[in-house]
Amino acid sequence: MAAGAHSHAPYYFVPGPSHWPIVGSIALGFFGFGMSGWVNGASYGLVLFAIFLAILLYMMVGWFGTVARESEGGLYNQRVDSSFRWSMGWFIFSEVMFFGAFFGALFYARSISMPWLGDLDHKSVLWPGFQAVWPNLGPAGVVDAFQTIGPWPIPTINTALLLLSGVTLTIAHHALKENRRGSVILWMFATIVLGAIFLGFQAYEYLHAYRDLNLKLTSGIFGSTFFMLTGFHGFHVTVGAIMLAVILFRIIKGHFTPDQHFGFEAAAWYWHFVDVVWLGLYVVVYWL
Repeated sequence: MAAGAHSHAPYYFVPGPSHWPIVGSIALGFFGFGMSGWVNGASYGLVLFAIFLAILLYMMVGWFGTVARESEGGLYNQRVDSSFRWSMGWFIFSEVMFFGAFFGALFYARSISMPWLGDLDHKSVLWPGFQAVWPNLGPAGVVDAFQTIGPWPIPTINTALLLLSGVTLTIAHHALKENRRGSVILWMFATIVLGAIFLGFQAYEYLHAYRDLNLKLTSGIFGSTFFMLTGFHGFHVTVGAIMLAVILFRIIKGHFTPDQHFGFEAAAWYWHFVDVVWLGLYVVVYWL
């Protein structure tokens, strides 16, 4: 994650050969074999997945550390900064498409497939007693009865937490532009704490869903879309909080200047994107 340098190089910096991409490829190899073994009950699956996490962490610390040192060493100019901005923009666009696929699946199942199935002679092609309602308990005899989660209280509280975290992060950004480093540290820390509280509430919500509501990933199309959307969002909140924690650590070390701080901005873009996705989830999944 790059930051603008304290002074600009007079040339476009081209890094030398790096071993980090191959390290990442090795990590992904362990991920593929580990996950395939894990989901199929193989004893080696979890071990390979743990190795993947260790290699991935090693790669991220090493690669991002290299980029941070290059940035703070004054090797990047405005054109390099522009390339980082375009790269982060396209990355966030790919994330928009990622969540768009899951929102699309939910819309298709709920607003297209369900009414269409209701127009069929369901007794001959589906099962007796089928009703085109959402959420649906079909296929009959496969999905156990469950209860859904409404917007109050936890989803609404989590919405307030994420919106507030967007405010604290914006305050931190303005403080950085004004070179008030103490305020930046304070508001960045507050943002990370709000994200951690959000994750704590979501973990409690999942526990409540499984234990008390019998709402699980296996609860038909409703359960799968609910947990895939909210679960992947929770994963993105976790990644965003880690990004902000790294930026906070760099700020404490004296990195970034009021004029050159793209590393901070990139993490902020990502966090605001996560906030916007949650607003969509809050309305579509919990209210509608």
